[in-house]
Amino acid sequence: MCGIFAYLNFNVKKERRYILQVLFNGLRRLEYRGYDSAGIAIDSDHNSSSSSDNSVVSSPPLVFRREGNIESLVKSVYHEVAGTDLNLEESFSTHCGIAHTRWATHGEPAPRNSHPQSSGDGNEFLVVHNGVITNYEVLKETLVRHGFTFESETDTEVIPKLAKFVFDKATEGGDRTVTFSQVVLEVMRHLEGAYALIFKSRHYPNELIACKRGSPLVLGVKELMEDTSNGSAFHDDKFVSKNGNPKELFLSSDANALVEHTKKVLVIEDGEVVHLKDGGVSILKFDNDKGKHGNSLSRPASVQRALSVLEMEVEQINKGKYEHYMQKEIHEQPESLKTTMRGRLIRGGSCKAKTVLLGGLKDHLKTIRRSRRIVFIGCGTSYNAALAARPILEELSGIPVTMEIASDLLDRQGPIYREDTAVFVSQSGETADTLLALEYALENGALCVGITNTVGSAIARHTHCGVHINAGCEIGVASTKAYTSQIVVMAMLALAIGGDTLSNQARREAIIDGLFDLPNIVREALKLDQEMKDLAKLLIAEQSLLVFGRGYNYATALEGALKVKEVALMHSEGILAGEMKHGPLALVDENLPIVVIATRDSCFSKQQSVIQQLHARKGRLIVMCSKGDAAAVCAGGSGRVIEVPQVEDCLQPVVNIVPLQLLAYHLTVLRGFNVDQPRNLAKSVTTQ
Repeated sequence: MCGIFAYLNFNVKKERRYILQVLFNGLRRLEYRGYDSAGIAIDSDHNSSSSSDNSVVSSPPLVFRREGNIESLVKSVYHEVAGTDLNLEESFSTHCGIAHTRWATHGEPAPRNSHPQSSGDGNEFLVVHNGVITNYEVLKETLVRHGFTFESETDTEVIPKLAKFVFDKATEGGDRTVTFSQVVLEVMRHLEGAYALIFKSRHYPNELIACKRGSPLVLGVKELMEDTSNGSAFHDDKFVSKNGNPKELFLSSDANALVEHTKKVLVIEDGEVVHLKDGGVSILKFDNDKGKHGNSLSRPASVQRALSVLEMEVEQINKGKYEHYMQKEIHEQPESLKTTMRGRLIRGGSCKAKTVLLGGLKDHLKTIRRSRRIVFIGCGTSYNAALAARPILEELSGIPVTMEIASDLLDRQGPIYREDTAVFVSQSGETADTLLALEYALENGALCVGITNTVGSAIARHTHCGVHINAGCEIGVASTKAYTSQIVVMAMLALAIGGDTLSNQARREAIIDGLFDLPNIVREALKLDQEMKDLAKLLIAEQSLLVFGRGYNYATALEGALKVKEVALMHSEGILAGEMKHGPLALVDENLPIVVIATRDSCFSKQQSVIQQLHARKGRLIVMCSKGDAAAVCAGGSGRVIEVPQVEDCLQPVVNIVPLQLLAYHLTVLRGFNVDQPRNLAKSVTTQ
């Protein structure tokens, strides 16, 4: 989805050049959320004047918008500035700027559709937006009737124009001056859909307002002179009393863009309006019913919140020695898996059983064990991870497990019962369809469990209980290390749920031993890097790829094909091998490359049969097998073999996906595509 960012410096002199650099760097950190166009808004100068009602009005802010990635915007801004008398060395003791990187949903990538969107001539109100306004057409029709003209095809443009309409109505006659927060609260009352918004206005110089419903937004605070008397809580009006201490305040769609500036953050909740003014922060709670009747604009009571500290280092969001984030994240998997399991696996002594401890679930395990069924709900890679874990969860728990793609569950309004446990799997914890499915399941009374990689995300906050996968920051749009950590967490979930039965104790202990060994086995699988690069060279000109899997590795086939599709822009399809004779076999010839996953598990003999049938039809085979099985899967040396280390069958998908991730990566690089920013995709899908 889109990325929004804002920077406000208070009582600390910063040059315009520095302010631009902060905004540009913020967008670079958020570029994985969208990269087809971008824009920023900054103040033009220090000049301000008094209007007829004695309110202060600043000069119109400068707005720069550009189609293309962030670097295109940077070059455009400096080129445009070079042709003017704008002084980049001019200092501002207080200044606020806003920025946006876009993933197009309404209107093609073009400057007119880029953000910030404006209220019109003079840029009285500017807005950057992440999300979708579902009732924008109705609002647009109303505003057109009141004389507003629209330049873009976006849903966002109605927001600044609505803000101007509210402001003009509230101040007509010069009787009184409406506050910035009152204007925004009234605008929110008319908006439907999901959004995170940052407002800037020349009527309210050096002020910013942020609000959200559904889309993520984080506030960062950097105190340049600590005031120990106030602690770290937001008091009823100010974060810090009006003592004039210099500080820098940041707003961002993701904490990734804040960590290089500060670790003191606040995750803004749905319905909160955060007002940055005079170096302080006030937080208001939006009440849709307040102000509905009557002409006066209301001001709700303020709320008190406390800052939290980011457990993240700048090194985590840098590429380090790697050329791309996806490459880095593939090779980080041995360490990310260790972090996922740290403190959760208990091996015990010679007399003690090996167990799993998931603190976020311990109070709900009995309820889960009594469930009528367990429903996994997710999208894309998260759905595939849940599919990989389904067999072991059914085996150890004895509870039926069903799979639901979040959007399809909502389209069908599929039955969810009070006796169900619904498990919501999402890397970001903000996936729009998964969040709506969560709301649906809560309405139907199911116990809701969240599995996410993002502490404080919407899914983490709104589920009854859950587990963080702790895979670390993942910036590449195509998920890699989060996928393998999700499988491991769900395997541990199966162990925890099935931990009260003696009949499968030996099986559970074998899996726990396998989990302890898994990081080293994945490290061994990463040694296939050069082999996968060589294979990619052979496939570089191909237009299509099939991947066959079954049992635990049907999910591996789906995920491997998805990775190739996402980043290499090659048509690829994951197919359940048992369905081969029901249609897909017609595609087989000597030209089409086919990957068959045939590692040692209960389906091995069936996969041998599949290989024989494909070979009989002159299929161009690439077989993934366990080490030492090359002769068993490819008699006579026909086809290409990828040998992977063997682990407990339910954990094998974690190992098997690694060569396919490497293959997708190398195919993309060799084909000349952007591996971290695949065409038309974004990391966090926060719209339906």
